[in-house]
Amino acid sequence: MYKRLLVAADGSKNSIRAAEEAAKLARLAEGAVVEIIYVMDYSKSKGEVLQSRDGEMLEAERRKKLVPVEDVFVKSEVPYKVTILNGDPGPAIVEYVNKSSCDMLVIGSRGLNTLQEMVLGSVSHKVAKRVESPVLIVK
Repeated sequence: MYKRLLVAADGSKNSIRAAEEAAKLARLAEGAVVEIIYVMDYSKSKGEVLQSRDGEMLEAERRKKLVPVEDVFVKSEVPYKVTILNGDPGPAIVEYVNKSSCDMLVIGSRGLNTLQEMVLGSVSHKVAKRVESPVLIVK
């Protein structure tokens, strides 16, 4: 059974659904632990820093995005921890997951249509292709 689950989260509705699925899986295995991975995208964080007045306020705004995801685990009584990474979300998630020993990565899908996914690609698709662990993509 899955004892160590990683959940890639960005605070979106799809990442909340991914957290809900991870909580279901974690409740099936006694002693299961979930780790929420949040990646601060450098390209977006530069703008956030310029608009923010102080570091504490900026950190609080970033953490606020994860509150709905954390609430899923609090309500489900599933132990979790939060890890914040820096960089481009796709490669940062792949690198972290491949270096850690997890049983499964759970990630939300943006729900792109076929054309959009073919042209743009999606973080979940890129991650699923490169991660060595099993990946559950939640729509």
